[in-house]
Amino acid sequence: MATSHPTVRERTRALPPIRRLLEARYDREFFAHTSLTHNLYRGVFNTFAEAQASIAGRQTVGYDNTPSASLYRERTHRVYINDYPMMLWLSKLLDSGAMSVFDLGGHIGVAYYAYQRYLRYPERLRWTVMDVPAVNAAGTEWAELHDPERRLHFTSSAQDADNVDILFAAGSLQYLDYTLGDLLASLRHRPRHLLLNSVPLHPSASYFTVQNMGTACCPYRVTADREFLHGLRELGYAPQDRWENPHRSCQIPFHEDRSLDRYFGFCFERLP
Repeated sequence: MATSHPTVRERTRALPPIRRLLEARYDREFFAHTSLTHNLYRGVFNTFAEAQASIAGRQTVGYDNTPSASLYRERTHRVYINDYPMMLWLSKLLDSGAMSVFDLGGHIGVAYYAYQRYLRYPERLRWTVMDVPAVNAAGTEWAELHDPERRLHFTSSAQDADNVDILFAAGSLQYLDYTLGDLLASLRHRPRHLLLNSVPLHPSASYFTVQNMGTACCPYRVTADREFLHGLRELGYAPQDRWENPHRSCQIPFHEDRSLDRYFGFCFERLP
């Protein structure tokens, strides 16, 4: 097998003065980014607070603002290839008697609206979205016009996940300043099932980066695969399914060893 050697360009980029210049240029590009067609990522940090401090004064932070709360309207009537495992498992769980869904970081109820075009929801279904105040306000307003069955509800409290049948999180765990394990451990009655999608996992390391999504910047959690699974196993959850999403990636310039070329999805069941 041939040995791979760094190119001249790669060796030049690695020189400290050149790297500092390139990083400074990328910083300017990163904080000037306003496109909604793709996300940018910057830096590697040990904690949520460190990642957030690197944004301070340079860009809006998080989803609790009008531009970020106005995102994703088109997704309420569209599903993507990565949604199909979630819809399959949600359908199975609803058919087996599940009646309550806690949608962690579900924005205005994107999955609730999109999936109902393909699934038959029980009449007594209660779907609760937990998000930040600006998003909850936008979601409540949207529901007045688009949820005549009044199954959709909004909350700002993670404790409302207590005793639900399904905890649902699609692309939201990475934005939290606490882990899913922390949330579950705080509940008196943990959900029976976990449906998780678009989870950024690294083969061996846990860390934070910063994402610019076009309207704002967010601290962004990446978890070591083994740590993620072990934490849920310790809380009594057994994996029922796992799938990959190679259509999503997290490319962090200057940190190739912390970049991701795919995300993951899971279905877990709490053991008796």
